[in-house]
Amino acid sequence: MNSPAVLIRWNTELRARAPLEIVRWAVARAGGRAIVSTNFRPYEAAVLHAATAVQPDIPVLWVDHGYNRPATYRHAEALRAQLGLNLKPYLPRLTPAHRDAVHGPIPTTADEAGLREFSARMKLEPFRRGMRELAPTVWLTALRHAQNPDRAGLDLVSFDENFGTLKVSPFLYATDADLEAYLAQHSLPNERDYFDPAKAGEKRECGLHAAWGRHAVNA
Repeated sequence: MNSPAVLIRWNTELRARAPLEIVRWAVARAGGRAIVSTNFRPYEAAVLHAATAVQPDIPVLWVDHGYNRPATYRHAEALRAQLGLNLKPYLPRLTPAHRDAVHGPIPTTADEAGLREFSARMKLEPFRRGMRELAPTVWLTALRHAQNPDRAGLDLVSFDENFGTLKVSPFLYATDADLEAYLAQHSLPNERDYFDPAKAGEKRECGLHAAWGRHAVNA
């Protein structure tokens, strides 16, 4: 099912389809075990809207690492209410206060090893726990080519080696302008005050979608 030839065919067939059609395609193949993940960053209301339009009770996996800005938490609550999200929050085993007291401030981009350790402890471990408990066969993501150079070569449909599931990104080819139009069409809010400490910058990967994340040390 996840052979290279099959993945190539699926990507070719889906390339010209609208995001909502791609979500329908993905959910139909999930055997009742589709999820969508979010961190409530800018424009992610779009994938949450599309996912819940197809499956209203779809589990929404959210790692709340505790470092989100107030605007992001308010945005999460607004979308939970508007879309009736079946939110599944997963928290690190350490609170931010505990982690900072023991390990110091969040590392900067000058400390790649420290950032990877931070990500493993505060983001990857709870995400893995969530994926293990929810056990999806299909994982819907908000990945887009436009987000950073590391994502420019991603496929719309791929088999994710980190979590052993089919990963589908229905908005992969969408531009910011496309998503602005989608949010306006469906009266969805956006979040622009977002910051991910596990990335510490828009051009880094936190490990969820990178090969190194598979081998990151568990907290």
